[in-house]
Amino acid sequence: MKNDLTMSKKNKKHSNPKAENNAKKTENIKNNSAGNGAEINDMTLENQNNLEELTQNLKDEKDKYLRLYAEFENFRKRTAKEKLELFDTAAENVIKNLLPILDDFERAIAEMKKNKEDELVKGVELIYDKFKKTLEKEGLKHIVVNKGDDFDPEVHEAIAQVPVEDDEMKNKIVDVVEQGYQLGKKNIRFPKVVTGR
Repeated sequence: MKNDLTMSKKNKKHSNPKAENNAKKTENIKNNSAGNGAEINDMTLENQNNLEELTQNLKDEKDKYLRLYAEFENFRKRTAKEKLELFDTAAENVIKNLLPILDDFERAIAEMKKNKEDELVKGVELIYDKFKKTLEKEGLKHIVVNKGDDFDPEVHEAIAQVPVEDDEMKNKIVDVVEQGYQLGKKNIRFPKVVTGR
């Protein structure tokens, strides 16, 4: 009897409570699974439906995220482009407002040359050249138009047509009334010309 008690004490000391607990759970599952097969199938179908629903939700959220990211990238690029255009148009407006002054210089120089005021012409030409170079640094370019050039409605603005005796001058530029200018690649003022007919 003493041996039996010692053996049972030894067995109790060496037994693992977690293993016993797991064994009981396994036995309960076996007992329940025999009677609850339909419930397990229902739970499996429900889990599959939940998984499909969650997968679809994940796809929808990912799609929304990608669209939002693309929208933001487009917005960022558009605002950067608008910022650059704003600087260009700001300079354009200022230079457009200065073009009549440039024209006045050219007219004044032409009149002074007619009156043979050489000393005065030299002083005004210095100021005119400095003014013109400053505008050219900002990107202003003169559109070169000469008498006898072909009239191009994409480049020139015809303000009048005059009859010409020479047939070669028909549809050609007879006179340049106002010079044209470009700012960068954009025409900010077309040259105003008189054409022959």
